[in-house]
Amino acid sequence: MTSHTAKLSPEQAEALRGILAMRAFEQAEVPHSIFSYKRPGLTVTWYKSGKVLLQGKGTKEFVEFTLEPEVLGEAAFTDMLDGQPQQLEPHIGVDESGKGDFFGPLVVAGVYVNEPVARALDGLGVKDSKTITNDKKIAALAKGIRDTNGCVYSIVPIGNTSYNRLHQRMRNVNKILAWGHARVIENLLGQRHRMEPQPLRAISDQFARSKATIQSALMEEGRRLELVQMHKAESDIAVAAASILARSVFVQRLKTLEEEFDLDLPKGASSKVDTAGSDFLNKHGIEKLGQVAKLHFRTTQKIQPKLGLAQD
Repeated sequence: MTSHTAKLSPEQAEALRGILAMRAFEQAEVPHSIFSYKRPGLTVTWYKSGKVLLQGKGTKEFVEFTLEPEVLGEAAFTDMLDGQPQQLEPHIGVDESGKGDFFGPLVVAGVYVNEPVARALDGLGVKDSKTITNDKKIAALAKGIRDTNGCVYSIVPIGNTSYNRLHQRMRNVNKILAWGHARVIENLLGQRHRMEPQPLRAISDQFARSKATIQSALMEEGRRLELVQMHKAESDIAVAAASILARSVFVQRLKTLEEEFDLDLPKGASSKVDTAGSDFLNKHGIEKLGQVAKLHFRTTQKIQPKLGLAQD
């Protein structure tokens, strides 16, 4: 065991800090942490999420003889990732954001993890972006993911003009998703020299009936990788990290569109979105709608009859 994570209360964290300060550890600077100490063979970092991350060849000994007996007060501690060893294996996670949003782009992201990276992301508090409603928290987590040592990632934003062109040609959202997933995987495999060990598989959510939908969009390099499609794939740490990166870019791009067209563009698809769509048509016209929206949504047909009503 060369890395380990555990959830600590503030009191336990202070006890750990005191132990580290007295035992020849030196303070270190680690992004998004409350404190970090290191000595040869071991780094101990407590994150704002409340999780402590131990890394280095001295991890096992420190857990058994210091963390468990002196801080946790128990010897049977296992964290979530220790109970799911497949999450610690080298692999790629892929997810998207914007698929169900009328306004804004479709963004696909992928993240490579190995054991140290998986534990570091877990320490940051990485989880499915759909469970995080605060855009500032999404942005902070995305920065933490990008800053994580050894984390390799790729992000492919598909702007609205390109998205609508792809949909007109493919006539199927799943085919666009497959194309985006394939591009992300290929981009990551182009950075194999940064991945150690090499990824065993790529995991994504189950959006198509068969993984052949993605495989057909992959090039030769990508087809050598095992593809795994599963329901609730965001429970995987790499997929969860990818979902956060994708959501962060989606939110940024949507804000840029709002500033460019001087209108609020709500997320999702709802009556609020319908109203915003009508406002957009009356201000900018139907010819520009494809620059901010996914035109195949039913919202497009719903708002077109309202064109000009706001001026009556």
